[in-house]
Amino acid sequence: MAKPIRILGIDPGLRKTGWGLIVQEGTRLSFVACGTVLSSDKLSTAERLRQLHDGLSQVLTEHEPDEVAVEETFVNKDAQATLKLGHARGVALLVPALAGLEVAEYAANLVKKTVVGTGHADKRQVSAMVKILLPKSDAKTEDAADALAIAITHAQHRGHLARLQRSLP
Repeated sequence: MAKPIRILGIDPGLRKTGWGLIVQEGTRLSFVACGTVLSSDKLSTAERLRQLHDGLSQVLTEHEPDEVAVEETFVNKDAQATLKLGHARGVALLVPALAGLEVAEYAANLVKKTVVGTGHADKRQVSAMVKILLPKSDAKTEDAADALAIAITHAQHRGHLARLQRSLP
């Protein structure tokens, strides 16, 4: 039997960063915990990023994941919003890296395709499939459900990533 792997998915956002932790044992996935790290829009961007840093650091300390997966930035027409999302994503990549964890990154379309079966699924479809795949999950926000979907995606693709890394010089 394969060793259980604790996978943390992170859905970065400046206002709300979702996180979800699952355990993969062979092909079996089980829900552990999920939630949302919030930042106050009354603070400066730097202070909001510190809030995200502190919140994600606490999640890592409490849940001790083995591997982390983060959603890649979705570029939209609002350059300012994309830039802010990029700042939050930087924190989401940095916190686990500082803890010595490797971080995988997944495009939003791949997450949707992996979990729902189509790369253009909406948030309700993602949430519904997460609940089917992880019946004990209790995501209270779309961000937490999306983070669980990112963790599920990593569980499905991590073996392929490991094989690719072993084949590189």
